[in-house]
Amino acid sequence: MAVLKEFREFAVKGNVVDLAVGIIIGGAFGKIVDSLVNDIVMPVISALIGGKIDFTNLFIVLGSVPDGVPRTFDALKKAGIPMFAYGNFITISINFILLAFVIFQMVKVVNRIRSSEEPPPAVTPEDIVLLREIRDSLQNQKPS
Repeated sequence: MAVLKEFREFAVKGNVVDLAVGIIIGGAFGKIVDSLVNDIVMPVISALIGGKIDFTNLFIVLGSVPDGVPRTFDALKKAGIPMFAYGNFITISINFILLAFVIFQMVKVVNRIRSSEEPPPAVTPEDIVLLREIRDSLQNQKPS
């Protein structure tokens, strides 16, 4: 029972919940970056170069290909043929670089916003306020 209590205390701490939220948002953000790369960046690069660029079809076959199996990435993968799929690595690397750049820009914006905000004025504790009132009251009394 003590282990369950310790686990519950650990799981409901703010840091663990924040981490879970970050992981969930990160997963969703990764899908956005995948779409950015595959649906926006790669078509623009293809248009600039003048041909369709599909990094996923860049591979080297490491085994023998049986007769009747097309030499496409999907067909070879489905057939279980070992491949050195460096094109997929290139795509994932581009995704990572774009994701890192976007996160860097977001952090810069958040830091700029934080630095432009003025910190809230410090609240004076009540006992200090009372002591100041007593001091001021004593100073205002005239000696007889």
